[in-house]
Amino acid sequence: MSIFEAFILGLVQGLTEFLPVSSSGHLQIAKELLGVELTDNIAFDVTLHFATVLSTIVVLWSAVRRLFTGFFSFRKGPDMTYALKIIVSMIPVGIVGFLLKDQLNAMLASDYIMVVVGAMLLLTAALLTFAQRAKPRNKEVISWGDAAIIGTAQAVATMPGLSRSGTTIATGLILGNKRAVVAEFSFLMVLLPIIGESLLQVVGGDFLAQSGVGLLPLAVGFVTAFVTGALACKFMINIVNKGKLYWFALYCLVVGLVAIGSYFF
Repeated sequence: MSIFEAFILGLVQGLTEFLPVSSSGHLQIAKELLGVELTDNIAFDVTLHFATVLSTIVVLWSAVRRLFTGFFSFRKGPDMTYALKIIVSMIPVGIVGFLLKDQLNAMLASDYIMVVVGAMLLLTAALLTFAQRAKPRNKEVISWGDAAIIGTAQAVATMPGLSRSGTTIATGLILGNKRAVVAEFSFLMVLLPIIGESLLQVVGGDFLAQSGVGLLPLAVGFVTAFVTGALACKFMINIVNKGKLYWFALYCLVVGLVAIGSYFF
């Protein structure tokens, strides 16, 4: 992989991780357009996702610090409860990652991946449209049940092309939670799963060899994803608060149809 290709993929990851348009789907589309073939999709993709996790920590540092201090205080209170709800929301994606990692990686390397990505983008568009039209109830606190349901939505969103942020935010809104509350919860609940996956990749073998790229392109992709991810995170929080999700639904609809069409034509 060239430095330019790594830069483009990092840019795509950073911009689309927080926007409800599927970063995994756009990464796959970008790889197809650039003609990039990696020996292991997961290792390189996890590197870019880890970069955007760090950008989330920077942008939402006050909330992240509150989570850690609340959890490790070992005292019952709203911060401790919130931290436990975040943990509950991460259980489904952890199970899916443990049981279906090889199958998901094989899907990314399959001939029909563009059809899968396109179909999941269409589903993302439908979810965003439904969430936009759902009657808001503006619940100020994520309940235990909502945390579990949003976590299950995140697990389903491991499918390439199904936006993780779009799916979790849409699910939270449909459940009647306040927009700002859902956005923060959605961005925080992904932190530990991606950090855990990154650590497993590092300790599980030769990470650079598994990623299929050299150190310099990997670093370029990482830095690019981090910088653009921080900007996109701030932008997305503002968009969710304003309730303007229709444009993203329309975008996912168009890109999904193009992705499916590219497989058949």
